[in-house]
Amino acid sequence: MRYFDTAPHYGLGLAEQRLGRALAKYPRDEVVVSTKVGRLLVPTPENAHQLDDDGFDVPARFRREWDFSRDGILRSLESSLDRLGMDRVDVVYLHDPDNHWDAASTTGMDALVELREQGVIAAIGAGMNQSAMLTEFVRRCDVDLVMLAGRYTLLDQSAADDLLPMALARGVDVVAAGVYNSGLLSKPVVSDDSHYEYGTAPSQLLERARAMAAICAEYDVTLPDAAVQFPLRHAAIVSAVLGPRDASQTQDGLRRATADVPEALWTALESAGHLRPTSS
Repeated sequence: MRYFDTAPHYGLGLAEQRLGRALAKYPRDEVVVSTKVGRLLVPTPENAHQLDDDGFDVPARFRREWDFSRDGILRSLESSLDRLGMDRVDVVYLHDPDNHWDAASTTGMDALVELREQGVIAAIGAGMNQSAMLTEFVRRCDVDLVMLAGRYTLLDQSAADDLLPMALARGVDVVAAGVYNSGLLSKPVVSDDSHYEYGTAPSQLLERARAMAAICAEYDVTLPDAAVQFPLRHAAIVSAVLGPRDASQTQDGLRRATADVPEALWTALESAGHLRPTSS
């Protein structure tokens, strides 16, 4: 593994701090690091006795403030570099600009283009859980790559309708995140309490996942093996972000990425109606 992604949003800056400490022992040129902008962390020491209310088990010492202005982008990146303990990052994404298209696609993207032209960062893009707006970023803006979470997986291939063809046409790379769809595809045996899209998985999706797991088993492949390798089969996708929680999950991810998955499995999943025919 040589590509590491983080963001201020994750743990209110704690993820960036931990990543920076972990990578400090390695030559900087041997790794690729991306972070994100669009959410400024504003100190709230008065709330330090409370937990973050946005899904992270950390004290609420900061609050997130949306800001896709030029000044906001520059301040966000400067703060990220400070937390990472680095003098540069390689990739910067606009983070979840779903409700901020006008600002993100103008002042936000213009600031990233300026930083790229100055040589401060090497590549720019946007990262989101939807493919429609990412498609517009690829269509209208000078992006190098985008990060797509959860929309090109074994369970959801909707990005094949818009983003992936556009990315191929424009020569823009796609990084696939959320390949387990919040956990539903992360275990060989699908449990009743599996999660999908940050909530309890609907029964019909549990049934689909179990049906795919059964087909995978016929080829001595686990469901998570297939989940990791499926998006990488598309020519537009250059990397898969797995989001391991600990060393064990990291090793599981590496094993899944290198597992022997026969072509016949993909054909069987397509024949059963679980996958669209692969385009490349």
